[in-house]
This record gives sequence, structure tokens and C-alpha cells, in this order.
Amino acid sequence: MIDQLIEYDKELFRFLNGFHTPWLDPVMAILTETFAWLPLFMFLFYIIIKEHKKESWIILLGIAITILMADQTTANIMKPFFSRLRPSREPALQDIIHLVDGYAGGQFGFASSHAANTFGVATFLLLVFRRTKPWIAWMFLWAAFVSYTRIYLGVHYPGDILVGASVGMICGWIGFKFSEWLKGWDQRRRLISPN
Repeated sequence: MIDQLIEYDKELFRFLNGFHTPWLDPVMAILTETFAWLPLFMFLFYIIIKEHKKESWIILLGIAITILMADQTTANIMKPFFSRLRPSREPALQDIIHLVDGYAGGQFGFASSHAANTFGVATFLLLVFRRTKPWIAWMFLWAAFVSYTRIYLGVHYPGDILVGASVGMICGWIGFKFSEWLKGWDQRRRLISPN
């Protein structure tokens, strides 16, 4: 059963990785990087400050905790534990996959930290803004696109992405619950000591 799933994962990877074109290579190489999304992050920072004012630090801390949990779970627990080679490091795939500028990533790829981090942030923001800004659900499209860049670049299987996204969504929910608890604690603290 597991072996069959791995084969399906490889087949789907080869299919998705096969959609490439020279002009798109540098675009995907840039858009997979965190710094490329700085304008989006600045916009989100503005929205958080505008809506949450004095409690903004709680939301920002919640995002930081979400990313920390998602990243550490995938990078430092799952990748070494499962030791699944990235497609870019798989000897049987070396000559048939599309890599960009020789970029191959680290040795192991299960599960995707990019997927965990982006889906974690998307989940956290959806839970925070679901009543006031329902358009925030579009962040899942951003997370899916960033995750797809990893398949395009040949460094992750679709299974790495799906599991990473699941880990991220769980971490986003935990980060949100923590921020809600922290918000309640902060409100109680201010009632006891208003100055």
C-alpha cells in the first residue's frame, strides 16, 4: 500500500514537474523565496496593526509561533526521521526531472517546510480574520502557489507538499488557539492592573 502510494506520488511529480518553460524558470526561482513576498507581508502587517492595534503583538507572536512550530516539525523532526530523498537527489530521477540552475535543495524533502510555513500562516490568518476579512481565504491560493514552485523546481514530491500543508494547518490552528489564550490573559492582566 505504502509502496503504491510512493509510486503514484512519483508519477504525479513527473507529470507536474514536466510543465516548464525557459521563461518561467527564473520567475519560479524568485517566487519560491521568502523575500519575493515582502510586499504581501508588509500589507498583512499593516492590516494586523490597523485592526488589532494594541493587541497586534499577540497576532504577530501567534504567526511567529505558527511558523516556528511548522518549520521545526518538518525540518528538524520529519525530514531526518523519514529520510526520504528529494526528487532532485533521487538517483533514478536524475536524468528525467527538470531542475532550475542546478538547484537541488537539501538531501531530504519529506515533509515540505515551505508548504508547512505558508499553509500555517494562511490557516492562522483565516482564523483571525474570518469574520472581518473573508477575502483572507485567498492566502490559501498563495500557499498553494508557493508550494507548487517547489515541485516545479524539482525539490519536492506532491506528497511532501500535502503532508507539509497538513502539518502547517495544524500548527496554524495551535498558533491561533495560543493567541486567543494570550489575548484573554492580556485582558485579565489589564483589568487587574490598568496602569
